[in-house]
Amino acid sequence: MGVIDSVLEIILPFEFMNYEFMKNALIALILIAPIFAILGTMIVNNKMAFFSDALGHSALTGIALGSLIGITNMNIGMIIFAIGFALLLNHVKNKTTYGADTIISVFSSIAIALGLAILAQTGNFNQYSSYLVGDILSISDLEILYVFIIAIVIVVFWYFSFNKLNLISVNTTLAKSRGIKTRKIDNIFSILIAIVVMISIRWIGILLINSLLILPAASSRNVAKNMRWYHLYAVIFSLFSGIAGLITSYYFNIPTGPMIVIISGVIYFITLVVRGKVKGK
Repeated sequence: MGVIDSVLEIILPFEFMNYEFMKNALIALILIAPIFAILGTMIVNNKMAFFSDALGHSALTGIALGSLIGITNMNIGMIIFAIGFALLLNHVKNKTTYGADTIISVFSSIAIALGLAILAQTGNFNQYSSYLVGDILSISDLEILYVFIIAIVIVVFWYFSFNKLNLISVNTTLAKSRGIKTRKIDNIFSILIAIVVMISIRWIGILLINSLLILPAASSRNVAKNMRWYHLYAVIFSLFSGIAGLITSYYFNIPTGPMIVIISGVIYFITLVVRGKVKGK
């Protein structure tokens, strides 16, 4: 980490770089932002925004069930529950004639209600309420290593599966006719979303996680002319929002997660205006 710290201090010669927790937060955001951008483009393309939001809400149930059965590492409880939740959601979605948004809304509502009920009953709600808004400043060196490993996995999956996912989102029947195992790809993608969301929630927050996944991709879609620019803009918007949000939160004493989302939201509305002007020409 020493070499990385030195490089960051040269690039960003600010007062806050004297603090180890700010350096860790910055490194984490530089890793997390591209992950969220890449996942976000695939989520938006596959119309799964509600799905990732439901997974975020399910974290509360994972925490509650984990504390109920005595799991000390909440990340393990959240990940196990989220993977099961994602696979069950996919199974029900594929077996019913109801719209996907209806199924996801039902599961999301039940998950968050169940989590709140269990935590209230066990008296542990206050202990885990910090997960609602998160705290990127608490990230450790070991957790940064986890994020780095996840980043590599996501990039590899994106490289080999993006075109397949894109075809599935356009026409599932056509994808199947070309030999693509749509159910398998869908399940792997859902599991990856679940893992990334659960690992990131302690730093980003249950209430904000979906915004950071969707906003950069949605902003990019407003202005990108092709797929290459779609991904590039999403990564740029995500990185800018993350770094600017961290710096702004430090100087104005505002929680980092909400500040990142606010900046992402501003970027989204700017791209909407730009898109409107381009269409108006």
